[in-house]
Formats: sequence, C-alpha cells, structure tokens
Amino acid sequence: LRYLKAKRKQIFISLITILSMAGVALGVMALVIVLSVMSGFVEDLKTKILGTNAHLVIMQHGSPLRDYKEIIRKVQGVEGIVATTPFIFSQAMLTSETNAHGIVLRGIDPDTAGRVINIQETLKKGSLNDLKKEEDSIGQPGIFIGKELAQNLGVLPDDTVVVVSPLGALAPMGGSPPMKKFRVTGIFDSGMYEYDTSLAYISLKSAQKFLAMGDTVSGVEVKVKDIYAVKKIAQRIQKELGFPFWTKDWMQMNKSLFAALKLERTVMFIILVLIVLVAAFGIVSSLIMVVMEKNKDIAVLKSMGATGKSIMRIFIFEGLIIGVVGTIVGLIAGYTICVLLAQYQFISLPSDIYYISHLPVKMNIIDFFLVAFSAIGISFLATLYPSWEAAKLDPAEALRYE
Repeated sequence: LRYLKAKRKQIFISLITILSMAGVALGVMALVIVLSVMSGFVEDLKTKILGTNAHLVIMQHGSPLRDYKEIIRKVQGVEGIVATTPFIFSQAMLTSETNAHGIVLRGIDPDTAGRVINIQETLKKGSLNDLKKEEDSIGQPGIFIGKELAQNLGVLPDDTVVVVSPLGALAPMGGSPPMKKFRVTGIFDSGMYEYDTSLAYISLKSAQKFLAMGDTVSGVEVKVKDIYAVKKIAQRIQKELGFPFWTKDWMQMNKSLFAALKLERTVMFIILVLIVLVAAFGIVSSLIMVVMEKNKDIAVLKSMGATGKSIMRIFIFEGLIIGVVGTIVGLIAGYTICVLLAQYQFISLPSDIYYISHLPVKMNIIDFFLVAFSAIGISFLATLYPSWEAAKLDPAEALRYE
C-alpha cells in the first residue's frame, strides 16, 4: 500500500496509478452498461415479438387447413401446450379517403386469440368482443389496425376503411380484385413500428368470407408453457399430426434477428474489453516506474533474505489493488447508471428506425461476474512483466554506488 504512494518528487507515478484505476473503472462501467442495454434490448424485443406472434404455428404443405377443429383437439392433448387458436394470414391493401397502405391481414378467433397472443393488452381503443359482431348496423364488420397505420391513413375509431385483396373470388363482371368496407373498431400499439404500420386484424369468419376460403384457415397458433422448450413440443406435435403438416417456432421465425443481436453483443464485449486493455498498459507503465523508483528497497529486501517470489508478490498485489479498486468503482458506477436508465428512461429512440421507443436495461449477475473476472484477469496479466523484472534485480548492482 505504501508503494502505491509516491514521494513528492515522483508525484507523476502517483498520477499514472490514479489514471490506471480510472481507466479500468471506465472500461468496466462501459462494459456493464452496454451488456445490460443489449440484454434489455433482446428481452424487450422478445417480449414484443411473442406478444404479437404465437410461440408456434402449425400449417399444412400446399393448402389451407380444412379440418382445423380436429387438429386443435389433437394438439391440445400434447404435453406443454397452454392454448391454441386458428388464424388466417393474407396480404392486402388498406385504403382510406386520403391514403392507401399495404398490410398483412390476419383473421383471428375473438374467443380464443387472447389466450395465445397479447392483443387485448396492446389495444388502446376497443376490445376483442368488437370483432365478434361480424357486421354492424350499417353492414360493416370490424377491423383493428396499428397506431402508426391509423396515422398514415388518417383514420380514427369508427371511421370506414376499404380492404382490397389480391386473393379470393373475382367480381362477377370481370377481373377486379375483391374489396370490402370495414369499420375501425380498435387501434392497437404493440410498441414495434414494423407491426404498427403493417398489421390489421379482422374476425376469422369475416376473413373466411372476404377471402372466399369457406370453412378453412391458414394454420393454428399455439402457446406453450416454456418458450425455450418449444422445439421439443414442436417435435411432439409433428409426431402426433404427421405429414403433410409442419411446424415453425418463434426461434425459427426470428432466427436471423436474434443471431444478429447475439453477434452484436459479442462484438461490443470484445471492443469494450480493449478499453480495459488500454488501462492495463497504464498499470504496466505505473509498476515499471515504481520498480525503477524502489530499486534500493528491493535490493535491501533481497540482501536481507527476501526471495524473488516474495518480491514478485509485492508488485503483483500492487497491480491487483489498482485493478480491483478500478473494477469495483466501475461496477458501482455502471450499476448506478443502469438503475437510472431503467427508472427514468431519459434516452429515447426514434421508433420509426428502432424496434423500441426507449433504451431498455436488463442487468444480469452473470454479466457482472464476467466483466469483473475479465478486468481483474487483464490487470493480473499486466502485473507479471514488471513483477518479474523486480524479482530479477541483482542487489549488488543496485547498491554498488550507494
């Protein structure tokens, strides 16, 4: 501890020691904040994706599902299934008096959809019961559209929109695409710009009628107990139903997105570890200068019987004190900033560019241990060369001219 302080004439060495600690602290703080934000980003994205989409979908090769009620009955007997609901999926065009927009049209069963997807929680106006009325007093079925889509089209609740589909039966007089008026009975806000600008929900019966699908559906959506056991559950369903049915889980549907996020998190960790490496060079230079300053002390200790290992230990401990203090300060600073970010959300993001509107934070104890271990490990490695040089010092050479 005494060696960490320099004499008045060697105050520069003390300054290097402080700067080395600050460098380690800064690197650790940056690592903690970035890893927590990346974890929060992945978790927030996962929650929003799984809120709008099912954990698992069951479809049939080449054609819609005809006996979907029988399929649902079979699937509900599979272990790990919480709920199921049929759905219809189609591309369409939504037009208002002022604008038009391409959409993904989803037909859902108002009675069972709420058990599988969190549509009710995202609705700012309206409820799933509004979709049960296939047609209102003026002969228009209800439709739910996203907040951003409503703004783009310039429509409000109870306004009328027209859905134009490239699919379904052709008009009697020729090849014009089928179209139908719908009344906006609900506006939802999923928190994801991509969904809020391109998704619209109508009732399953309205979708079947509009797309001339009869009593068929595109597939069955499934909610499972454990989202990370979804692959095993998919295999059980596949075994139960057999060919020509196939399944796709949420991991497969968003594979590229989560793979990109994982890669980005790894790259960020490597880049920010370089900050700690730069601080480690500060520890090396600080210890080398201390060894040069304490040449006489080392020589005296060795002449009194101190071994090379004990001398080496002194400087390893000195470097580790710098690293450990810097790491602790960095962890505390990083944790404090993460708590403030999570509580006050003072950094907002443009929702038309990013999936989310604010910077999310999720602190993992494993990340804290990983950062601390990396920083202290690098600090330890930085002490080896100066300590080895100190242990090699020949006392006769150091004291020859004293």
